[in-house]
Amino acid sequence: MKKSLVLLVSLVFVASGLLAGCGKSDNEAKNTPTQEPAATNAATNEPKVNDEPFEITIRHTQVGEAKKFRLAMLEDVIKQTEAAVPGLKIKLDGVDSEVNRKEKLRGEMAAGKPPEVFDVFGSPDAQLYAKEGLMLDLTPILDELGIKEKFNTLAPFTYQDKVYGLPIGGSIEGFFYNKEYFEQKGLKVPATLDELDKLAETIKADGKVPFAQSSKDAWIPLMTTNNLWSYYAGADITYGFKSGTTKWTDPNVVKAVTKHQEWVQKGYYKKGELGFEYADMRNQVITGEAIMMMDGSWANSVFRDPAQAGDMVGKIGYFNMPPVNAGDKAIVMQDANNGYGFSSAVAEDPRKLAAVKEFIKNMWTDEMQLRGLKDDGVLPAMKISLDQMKSTSDDPLMQDIFKAVSEIGTSFPAFDALVQAEVNTALSMGIQQVIGGEIDPAKMLENVQAAQDAANATAE
Repeated sequence: MKKSLVLLVSLVFVASGLLAGCGKSDNEAKNTPTQEPAATNAATNEPKVNDEPFEITIRHTQVGEAKKFRLAMLEDVIKQTEAAVPGLKIKLDGVDSEVNRKEKLRGEMAAGKPPEVFDVFGSPDAQLYAKEGLMLDLTPILDELGIKEKFNTLAPFTYQDKVYGLPIGGSIEGFFYNKEYFEQKGLKVPATLDELDKLAETIKADGKVPFAQSSKDAWIPLMTTNNLWSYYAGADITYGFKSGTTKWTDPNVVKAVTKHQEWVQKGYYKKGELGFEYADMRNQVITGEAIMMMDGSWANSVFRDPAQAGDMVGKIGYFNMPPVNAGDKAIVMQDANNGYGFSSAVAEDPRKLAAVKEFIKNMWTDEMQLRGLKDDGVLPAMKISLDQMKSTSDDPLMQDIFKAVSEIGTSFPAFDALVQAEVNTALSMGIQQVIGGEIDPAKMLENVQAAQDAANATAE
């Protein structure tokens, strides 16, 4: 269903007052000052503020213990916004991230009725919804607030040179690890993938699980696979799948998926990973059952929280997935693709538009970006210097993450920001089949390429 883009309309309220003369006797007229009191006239002419109650909904994904700090930040921004906009009441609608992205929001967009504000991935989701005229063009709002140039990147949320969403934070992907265990066993952070292999074998021989993993949701193991193929095939290869200039069946992509399968077959992951939820793999690390875990930098908040990590607080470190060859620069997934979007229908209601503008004004500030970094370990989406980040959080785990950021030679966005939804689905199904031993990597990637060819053929 095609819709035209809804342009923001600037609304100007013109207040007009009618002067009414009061009947007076001649004597009263003689005794009345010729100049009316200024305060009386001003009060008469001022437009009445519309404080009638109205509501907007914010769909968020800050659900569960691991996201409690992010939820607290959102709630504080909501209080500020409600206080600044007369009559406004903001309703919070919390939904699991995967359910929101792949089910609920897609259904609402298909019906043309998303919430006023919603958690959304920039590329390809926001760009697709913007193309259909379902998202609010934020460009004039950002210009008015003077914050457009303050973001590290708005590329994932940009369509035809207009901005349709804002990233809430940045992230990288790498390995969390049990520092205490490494020290006790005399182990070192690996400098190459081969050293990582040998390290995993050593840990397994000691009776521990080398890599914590939960594969019930396919995006979790695909963090590992995505980083592997970016090393073996090059960080640029994923950009070419959608245009057809590169193929999923490239021998080096096959090699990367085969490496992932090899780790599964060698028992480097706990058996039953296809049935484990996201939180399960973090618990494997917290209990000491597993020693390393591939995850996004956002997971640091769990390991810094005594309520979640217990005695493991202060004992967890972080390092980038090491390169193939010693001395090579790290190639790391780094992006700012998760944030908030706004319904294009907001432009039709000046009060809702004012509420959205106030929400943006309060949410995207240096103060909130640094609070997100300090309280929740979310890397800033806005331009904050590395020195300022280091001084904001002296937590040892965060210092490891800052070091990992400084070591990045080449970065790339996650694969699901670069390919169509149906390709993501085929790859997700495929990696779970590979993990389960149902299909070999080459055949799986042939299936993914078939889905890619079909998606490319239907693209405009």
